[in-house]
Amino acid sequence: MPTTSRRARRLAPLWRHLAFALVLAVILYPLLWMVLTAFKPTSEIIASAQLWPKEWTLGNFTTGWTFAGIGSFTTFLTNSAIIAVLSVIGNVISCTLAAYAFAKLSFRGSSIMFAMVIAILFIPKEVLLIPQYTIFHALGWTNSFLPLVVPQFLALDSFFVFLSVQFLRGLPKELDEAAVLDGCGPFRRLWHITIPLITPAIATTAIFTFIWSWNEFMPQLVYLNTPENFSVSVALRFFLDASSGSDLGPMTAVSLVSLLPLFILFVVFQRRLVEGSAMSGLK
Repeated sequence: MPTTSRRARRLAPLWRHLAFALVLAVILYPLLWMVLTAFKPTSEIIASAQLWPKEWTLGNFTTGWTFAGIGSFTTFLTNSAIIAVLSVIGNVISCTLAAYAFAKLSFRGSSIMFAMVIAILFIPKEVLLIPQYTIFHALGWTNSFLPLVVPQFLALDSFFVFLSVQFLRGLPKELDEAAVLDGCGPFRRLWHITIPLITPAIATTAIFTFIWSWNEFMPQLVYLNTPENFSVSVALRFFLDASSGSDLGPMTAVSLVSLLPLFILFVVFQRRLVEGSAMSGLK
């Protein structure tokens, strides 16, 4: 019995690793399928469910890049990058300022306003889409990037305000009290003390904003009406309708290309993302 028990204890880590490897394989299978399918001719994709390509081709990338006459995929990548970068800048600035006001400043109605910010988290964005479209259409902003970017400069993304507030509340109050005694005003305290300490939260806000803006579909579909303004997500949807069918090979190839910026971003800033999420209490 003791020998059996020791053997079971030695095999326990092995079984755990095998279970983790199985779960990882299930999770990564769709990504592996996309990568290999990008190098298959469309006829082979339709005719066979085999994972490994029988015939390798790079023609899917060249065909998909011209986008069946709709436009160049370079234009769509550029548009998505512009929207995502401006959204990151707007969200980082506005959400940091709003969170600092809620967490560090005392003003009348702050608790009620913060409760309203939390309440907005429970409202689906699709519910607000029609009223927002009415406003932006009256302003003449449709078919431009303005409806997608300007709201980010107004701290309308409550999730990141809440995230930053939770992080700020964990900072020692003695730092602000010492700065006040030294004669620092609110903006000097923010710039010289608070921002250097909340870089993990700022990095988390920037990374998530970029990913969500890059992958966002419905608002971009509503506001962007001409091919020269299409983002990647909208362009991929119209790829299916380009010839009243679907050319699976080129579509998979450009879909794979559209994932590369997100993959690179995650690999480069993975440590910052985990650090910011853990230190802010995000589970």
